[in-house]
Amino acid sequence: MTALNQPFEPIDCLPAPALPASRRGSRQVAVRWGRRVVPVGGAAPVVVQSMTNTDTADAIATAVQVKELAQAGSEIVRITVNSPEAAAEVAAIREQLDRMGVDVPLVGDFHYNGHKLLTQFPECAQALSKYRINPGNVGKGARREDNFAQMIEAACRHGKPVRIGVNWGSLDQELLARMMDENAARATPWDANAVLREALVRSAIENAQRAEELGLPGDRICLSAKVSGVQDLIAVYRELARRCDYPLHLGLTEAGMGSKGIVASTAALAVLLQEGIGDTIRVSLTPAPGESRTREVQVAQEILQTMGLRAFTPMVVACPGCGRTTSTFFQELADKIQTYLREQMPAWRERHPGVESMSVAVMGCVVNGPGESKHANIGISLPGSGEAPVAPVFIDGQRSVTLKGDRIAEEFQAIVDDYVRRTYTERATAAAAD
Repeated sequence: MTALNQPFEPIDCLPAPALPASRRGSRQVAVRWGRRVVPVGGAAPVVVQSMTNTDTADAIATAVQVKELAQAGSEIVRITVNSPEAAAEVAAIREQLDRMGVDVPLVGDFHYNGHKLLTQFPECAQALSKYRINPGNVGKGARREDNFAQMIEAACRHGKPVRIGVNWGSLDQELLARMMDENAARATPWDANAVLREALVRSAIENAQRAEELGLPGDRICLSAKVSGVQDLIAVYRELARRCDYPLHLGLTEAGMGSKGIVASTAALAVLLQEGIGDTIRVSLTPAPGESRTREVQVAQEILQTMGLRAFTPMVVACPGCGRTTSTFFQELADKIQTYLREQMPAWRERHPGVESMSVAVMGCVVNGPGESKHANIGISLPGSGEAPVAPVFIDGQRSVTLKGDRIAEEFQAIVDDYVRRTYTERATAAAAD
């Protein structure tokens, strides 16, 4: 150990890389609608999913929410198919989305009666791009086997992939009871939570293998094992990753509302993603009254982007504020710019490839402001309380202009617009020329 009063010796090896572990090897599943193909697993980027909370029997409301989720960046959207009334409207929802130019694939969420609905409503089965099957909710004993087989046969008949999604709130009770008996016979029994986790893993893999025995190709099967505890989720998915090569859908079920749901989901998903585990993610937030459903999409995107796994929209770096920034001006500007960037992304994504990787810094004073602004593509250091009313702007690390007066916000937004037009259009043109 180096003494406190001794200088550190230089090291010859490189420091640890600031990167996640290599992605776990898995099969790749194609989720399709029309010409749109969303690859899941293999070398494909981690996919963002979401779910509607409308009554699926209300085709218009559901189509509108699916469109909102897709525009926010959801690449696959799951809808509840729980009744004949809901199943009867799925094709209409798909048609409405197609008319609106929304080609996001739809996943049907089936539980107790999925085998009946897929059989009775073939147009529903065809309009969906994927089926979610919870083996713990399709019946018991021989009936469970028959119902599960019917759903897999429907997937085979219509050429659809499935997600076999086990959930610790609706686990196959016969399997769990059998495993509890096995555990009681051990010389040193496991604790009950360990048995529950093993039951989740075994249920997911055994049902996937059963689906293959019934004729569904292995490259049409994804797995998930939903729990609400962070450490349980991490433990279960580590085991799934070790014991199979099916693509894995990550999500903390019943994550909760607001900061609790965001923090819990991030804590669980970030650990697994850092270890290279996970091919799709969903952040299961409970919306606050009146809150948009799209919040769960934004959080999922931000998890992936802040970890450096994907880029979706320009990120705004902003200081938290302190006694030097008693004015709310810099907070208002940071919020305004972040909102503006998200609103512009649907159009920018088409016209300015690469803009999603842009970084913008909005800093409240001159202490760290200039330094952080130089690290961003565009940065502004606003005058803090008692400081000179000037705001230097940095572009690609170089001081560009100093803004003054009452229109700093509008002038900075115009600078951002100009930077996007010049920088990313030129890159797109250059790429086309090559």
